[in-house]
Amino acid sequence: MSAASSAASGGEKPSSSRAKPANKAEAAADWADGRLGIYGLAKSNLRKIFPDHWSFMLGEICLYTFIIIILTGVYLTLFFKPSMGEVVYHGTYQPLNGIRMSEAYASTLDISFDVRGGLLIRQIHHWAAILFVAAMLVHMMRVFFTGAFRKPREINWVFGALLLILGMFDGFMGYSLPDDLLSGTGIRFMEGAVLAVPLVGTYIQMFLFGGEFPGDDIIPRLFTVHVLLIPGIMLGLLVAHLVLVFYHKHTQFAGPGRTEKNVVGMPLMPVYIAKAGGFFFLVFGVTAIISAIATVNPIWSYGPYRPDQVSTDAQPDWYMGFSEGLIRLMPGWEIRAWGHTLNLGVFIPLMIFPLVLVAIWAYPFIEAWVTGDKREHHIADRPRNAPVRTGFGAAWISLYLVLLVAGGNDLFATHFHLSINAITWTMRIGFFVIPVLTFIITKRICLGLQRRDRDKVLHGRESGIIKRLPHGEFIEVHEPLSPAQRYKLTAHDQHRPAELPAEVDENGVAAKITRTQKLRAKLSRGYYGDDGQIPKPTAEEYQEITSGHGHH
Repeated sequence: MSAASSAASGGEKPSSSRAKPANKAEAAADWADGRLGIYGLAKSNLRKIFPDHWSFMLGEICLYTFIIIILTGVYLTLFFKPSMGEVVYHGTYQPLNGIRMSEAYASTLDISFDVRGGLLIRQIHHWAAILFVAAMLVHMMRVFFTGAFRKPREINWVFGALLLILGMFDGFMGYSLPDDLLSGTGIRFMEGAVLAVPLVGTYIQMFLFGGEFPGDDIIPRLFTVHVLLIPGIMLGLLVAHLVLVFYHKHTQFAGPGRTEKNVVGMPLMPVYIAKAGGFFFLVFGVTAIISAIATVNPIWSYGPYRPDQVSTDAQPDWYMGFSEGLIRLMPGWEIRAWGHTLNLGVFIPLMIFPLVLVAIWAYPFIEAWVTGDKREHHIADRPRNAPVRTGFGAAWISLYLVLLVAGGNDLFATHFHLSINAITWTMRIGFFVIPVLTFIITKRICLGLQRRDRDKVLHGRESGIIKRLPHGEFIEVHEPLSPAQRYKLTAHDQHRPAELPAEVDENGVAAKITRTQKLRAKLSRGYYGDDGQIPKPTAEEYQEITSGHGHH
């Protein structure tokens, strides 16, 4: 009987060609691969290429600060008591000894002064939240200004915008939990906004607070949303965001060898993983250093919250400052009808508040509709080559800064000895004027940079060397750019404005042109008309100049 027939009849089993595992770790990996297929998954993903550019690290800062927030938050929940029940404080911090306060505030004092490392963890948690929102905003601006939100990444842009908005609200809830005088003032601000909602505002307020302000339930409810609901949603969005980054591949800036169909860079394993790991510890270390030397939210200085008091210079964290600016800029208008009062001074800013966020959120879809561009884009734009988009982004940032200043008008008035009314009226005017001026100036700067790029391609780079010609004229010698440099400056697309359909068709029948088509054509001319971009130098122009006619 042959060996094959012997094995078939239940005799000796054929030996495997695979070598035995070298150690227990390899054996465990083999076991997992037999059930999960991790070898094939790793082979297809661990060698994935990522481009190398400093601006791409902004997204990593978002991820790492989020991890820091989760780690420190878990530690803090072990000691924090989310209760508004009153107790008399008898702890280490003597200035508040014997003072009645909520259990939430007392436990926060205990974390700060009695739990080993508690104050540092609190500081790291708070600073990481501030840095997370800042990194998210800057990261989204990088994506916006480079056009990295275009097809097929619109959904990922929406996920990123949701992460930013949820991070802002979760941060607000987080610094409201200690129930100190500053955070209580912020909760009072929130209550006023809720009460301004017509018809149902009072009912929502009674539900949130469990009765008349301050009630008994707001801290426990904020705690549940802060540590469970919003972080869970954000974690899901973050995973989906990273999955789509892997699936769509990363954008890259134009350069030799880089096309819409490839990615030039370093493999995920081992190069990118090693750099990312080191960068995580760098972010963690910098956050810890900032937390150790710069105090944020010293709740012991404010004291416990009392509804009849307001802390001096009360300001929210920077990322919620623009919402307060909207309230402070709005005149105190009211409408009284049928025994009810509509507080327009709060209700109108309450409606504008989400529009400030949604304006940037919805932009990718608006631009796609205006331009009619349905192609996939994997090459990032240089901001100067999209002057209108860059102008809109700069205008949005200027509006945000105007509202941030308006939200601190009392601080500017007291610190610089100015009239608070003068500051308020200046910011009211600036709310309408500054974004428009910022758009115009930014667009002109972009067009100027395009002209400079065109001149550099045609005439070369200024060398700083002055040469005297035989007839006495002094000229500056220009050094021609390398092919790689010329490619970088001319690789971008230049779109043409959308045209309206013909007024009559081929049969002489008048075509119906809708208002939507007219609006789209007008906006498209604003984007890609003669005053929206500078023509790239053509090959013929370059050949004519470099052939000796006027080239230095």
